[in-house]
Order: sequence, then structure tokens, then C-alpha cells
Amino acid sequence: MESSEKVVAVIMVGGPTKGTRFRPLSFNTPKPLFPLAGQPMVHHPISACKRIPNLAQIFLIGFYEEREFALYVSSLSNELRLPVRYLKEDKPHGSAGGIYYFRDIILEDSPSYIFLLNCDVCCNFPLPDMLEAHKRYGGMGTILVNKVSAESANQFGALVADPVTNELLHYTEKPETFVSDLINCGVYVFTSEIFGVIQDVSIHREGRANLRRVSSFEALQSATRNLPTDFVRLDQDILSPLAGKKRLYTYETMEFWEQIKTPGMSLKCSGLYLAQFQLTSPHLLAGGNGTRTATIIGDVYIHPSAKVHPTAKIGPNVSISANVRVAAGVRLISCIILDDVEIMENAVVINSIVGWKSSIGKWSRVQANGDYNDKLGITILGEAVIVEDEVVVTNSIVLPNKTLNLSVLEEIIL
Repeated sequence: MESSEKVVAVIMVGGPTKGTRFRPLSFNTPKPLFPLAGQPMVHHPISACKRIPNLAQIFLIGFYEEREFALYVSSLSNELRLPVRYLKEDKPHGSAGGIYYFRDIILEDSPSYIFLLNCDVCCNFPLPDMLEAHKRYGGMGTILVNKVSAESANQFGALVADPVTNELLHYTEKPETFVSDLINCGVYVFTSEIFGVIQDVSIHREGRANLRRVSSFEALQSATRNLPTDFVRLDQDILSPLAGKKRLYTYETMEFWEQIKTPGMSLKCSGLYLAQFQLTSPHLLAGGNGTRTATIIGDVYIHPSAKVHPTAKIGPNVSISANVRVAAGVRLISCIILDDVEIMENAVVINSIVGWKSSIGKWSRVQANGDYNDKLGITILGEAVIVEDEVVVTNSIVLPNKTLNLSVLEEIIL
């Protein structure tokens, strides 16, 4: 790559109205900062961006309050030795409208290429390879795509691509009938041309609104209420109309890909990222054979400040956060244990997320069947939940600040 060809990356983080399916875990932490494999959700795409050559800057765009991201962004800039900025939208502008709203800031380094990533996507982010492909294609944009089962394809943006040139020929967001098993992964690279295209959509919409204003005031009212002129969606307003015009291309990943919409999927994705650490960051994975340290099975992350008894048995797919205390004889399988949790002697946690400052009593079990797509497929304890000794909590969601002294099965405890 020419040394003058700068790249910037934009990660869309959404806002508090967007993470409702992530409750009760999003009550006290923004969804993008929820830890997967011991790192905030947004940290995984950010780490991947660091591998892009000539990366000048990373922007996070969303409508969370700036104070919620200030500490994380400042520590991250120091860690990566790279400018990371949080840009707060005054209101939602849509996936394309958001980058257009901040176009002057994004373009201040005169980047040749702009990556756009969604924060709630879990994959191995093959960004350097994608950029090379994008330059070969010579189009305005390249979309990361993946094959899924025909049954699930209609839950995503489905697309048809030319099998030889990889040109995007057709794009439909959540089609009602089967279109293709190729789907949009929510990761893109564009040239700066994208801003002109977004502007055209806004101007066209404004023109139509003005036309309606002449003919009918009521029509204008409903039109602007439905879609403001500065609200531009990347999928329906940009990808669908430009498909088949030699402007957009696809790059297929054969690796894992998931969307992190629910707590259940966050547990699955934490496991995928832990497995990925074997290749990218093996130093983050715990080891131990039960002599001086706990017995570790499979991929496990343990924060350096956590205290785990040598007789505990941990893994696979376990992530233990800061200041957690794990007592003798504890068994942890497929779970996320958040900050300041205490797990007492001989307790068992399986297919569960244990919230901040919670405690699990002696000989208790917090467990679920592990169906990541089912609402009660994993057990979730909100913040500061107390499970007393010898209590079994199965396939349940417990909201913050509750004390359980009786066993529960398939319940949501408000």
C-alpha cells in the first residue's frame, strides 16, 4: 500500500435505546462495554483495526453519553498509541447518516479508505485481506459476507454476488422469501465516495418532501415523521439501490460469524473469542493442572486480580473478571463471571452469566441447558444477586438486587 494511503475506522456502537434485548446486563453498563472473553465487546473489532496498515484514527459513533465512554477511550488511546475518539450523535441518524453527520471529522486526515464496523458483530475481522480485495475490485465499497443456513438467511441482509467478479448484484434486508444463503456481516470498507452517495440520498429525500409539501401538508407530516432527511440507512438506502451498478463488491469470510443481540449470544461469542485467542493472543489464556493453580480445561480467561482456589476446576469457555473470588471445589463451565463476584465452596455454574457483585452460596448450582437462542437458554443473574447455600437456579433470569433462598426453574424473577 502507498504510504500516503491513510485508513480510518468507524465503529458504530448504538445507544441505550438499542440494547433493550440485552437487559438485565445493559442496566448498569453500555452494551458495547460488556466483557466478552475478558475484553469489552467493542475491544475485539478495535483490536482487529490495529492490524490495518496505515491506520490513522479510530472513531466510535453512538448516542450514549460521552462520560460512559470517556475513561475507556482515553485508556485505549494510550494502550494502542493511536487516536481513538468517541463521537456522540445528537439523535440516531441511521447507519449511513451517522458517518455523514461526522463527515468533516472523519475526513480530516484525508483517508483513502474508511472501514465501517458494527460493534455487535462477532467474527475474526479479516480487515487487511478485505482491504487488499477492495483495492483489486476498484469499486466504491466492499462488504464482508458469510454463508449461513437457508433457514436463518431471512433474519439478515441477504445478497446475491457475481461468483467470478464478486460484484454485489442484489441486496435485500431481511427478505420475506429466500433470496440467498449469503448474508451481510456488518463490516465494510469504502472510499470517500460514500459521503457523496449519502448526500444524494438526503437531497433526493428532501426534494420528495418538498414536493409533498406543495401537494399535501399531511403527507409531509407523515413522511418526515417516518424518515427524516438526515436519517440514512446503509442497507436499504445505499446497498440495495447501488447493487448491480459495479460500485459495490463482496469479500467472503469462511471463519466464524455471529450477531450479539442477546445475553445468550454474548456467552457463545465469548467462547468464540476465547478460541480465537489461541491464534492471536495465547498469553491471555489461563493454564493450570490443579497443583498450585486451579485445573483449567479448554479456553479460559482469568483476570490477574481474581483469586481462584487450586482445587477449583474451570472451563471450557469461562471468562472470569476483576476481583472475583472462587472458593475450593467450585466447578465452572461455559460462563461469564463479572467483576467482584464471590463463588463459595463446591458451587457449580454452567451455561450462565453471573452479574457484578453477586454471590453464590456453598453447594449451590446456577445452571441452564445452553440453548443460546432461547430466552431462558442460559441463566442470568443481574447485579448484586445473592444465591444462598444449597439453592439451584435453572434456566432463569434474575433481575438485580434479589436474594434467592429457594430453588427456581424457568422463571424470570423481577
